[in-house]
Amino acid sequence: GMEGLSVGSVLLTGCDGGLGLGLLKGLLEQPSPPRHIFAACLDPQGKDRGHQPVPKPSCPLADVTDPNSIKAAVGKVRAGVGSAGLNLLINNSGTTRRSTLATETAENMSLVYTTNTIGPLQTSQAFLPLLKEAAEAAGQREMSCSRAAIINISSILGSIEVAEAWEERQDLCYRCSKAALNMLTKCLALEYGSRGILCVSVDPGHVTPPLEQGMGPVTLEESVRGVLQLLAHLSATSNGTFWDWRGQRLPW
Repeated sequence: GMEGLSVGSVLLTGCDGGLGLGLLKGLLEQPSPPRHIFAACLDPQGKDRGHQPVPKPSCPLADVTDPNSIKAAVGKVRAGVGSAGLNLLINNSGTTRRSTLATETAENMSLVYTTNTIGPLQTSQAFLPLLKEAAEAAGQREMSCSRAAIINISSILGSIEVAEAWEERQDLCYRCSKAALNMLTKCLALEYGSRGILCVSVDPGHVTPPLEQGMGPVTLEESVRGVLQLLAHLSATSNGTFWDWRGQRLPW
C-alpha cells in the first residue's frame, strides 16, 4: 500500500548531505510525518547545506565516533520524546576512501571502520534505553519500525556473497566496514529482538562516489522512496536481515 511510514519519533544520523538529507525530506513528506525528528549532522548551523528546503537539523550530534557527542544527543532526544521513547534509529553516518588492494592503508581502514562500524555500534548502545522504552510503550506486540527499530544503512559492496562491482571499485576499507556493519546488525538483532526491537541492514543503492550507470537507483528520490517504503513493511520476520532499496532481500 501507499500509506507510508508512520512513526512517532526518528533519529537520523549523517544528515549533512546526500542520502541523509534525502531521507530527512522523505520522512517529513510522509502522509503522517514523525512527531519528533532528530536530524543529526556534523554542521548543525547548516551553512554547507546549500539552499535545500529542509528544516534545520535539531540535534547537533557532531560525531558518531565521540561518546560525549552521542551522550548529548541522547539527552536532547530524551528531553523531546519523554517516556514514549525513541521509535526509530537510522544509522546513516558513513564515510569512504577510494582505494585498491594495492593502495589500501592501515590509516584508511581505521578511519572508515571507526565511522562506519564503531559509530553505529556506539549510537545503538547509547539509544538502547530509549528504544526499549518505545518497544514497551507501544500498544502493538508486533515488531516494526513504528514500534522500535535500528536501521543500519549498509551497502551491497559489503555483501561477501555478491561481491558487487569489483572491477569498478575495490575500496577495501569501505567493503570491510560495511561487511562488519552487517555482522553488527545480526548481533543487535540477536540481542535486542527479544525486547521487541527490530534490527535490519539496508542498501540504499547510493554509494559515494557513485557506481557505474545502471547499478543503482536513477535518482536520490527513487532511492529514498524505496527505502521508506521498505521500512514501512518490515516486520518480525525481517529481524537481522539485509535488504535493498527495491525491497529485495540481499545475501550477506
